[in-house]
Amino acid sequence: MLTDAVREAAHRSVLCWLATVDAEGQPNVSPKEVWAIADDQHVVVAHIASPISARNIAQQPQVCLSFVDVFVQKGFKLLGRARELRATDPEFATWAKPLLAMVGQRFTIHSVLVIHVKSVSAIVAPSYRFYPDDTTEASQVVSGMRAYKVQPAKQENP
Repeated sequence: MLTDAVREAAHRSVLCWLATVDAEGQPNVSPKEVWAIADDQHVVVAHIASPISARNIAQQPQVCLSFVDVFVQKGFKLLGRARELRATDPEFATWAKPLLAMVGQRFTIHSVLVIHVKSVSAIVAPSYRFYPDDTTEASQVVSGMRAYKVQPAKQENP
């Protein structure tokens, strides 16, 4: 389910957005900086400063996690069920391993939110659909760099 294309897009995305809902149906969307695709069916998210996300998952495990490469303007939406694993849980070390490698000593991971992905769908900027003859990934990158006022990194000669 979490194919190479999904993995590559996730690797190019700096943040993901985790949507949860509480017992009363109140939605919450929260950016997550430390997250990883763990295997073909699971995504793990570090609970660093996510008390509302963790509380909501305990009340209602259905979640949506989305990520987009802001320059290419493509990404994926993952729907699934989440559970929280605390450091005292026997499975914590296994699921936390890729997250701990990312943070080192920079952040404390309070728990790991493990998402069992049930469906994956593409996210594509409207320009690709409405202007298919004029829109390419390269043109979107140029547009994004202009919008964010950044330049491509200079590559060193080998």
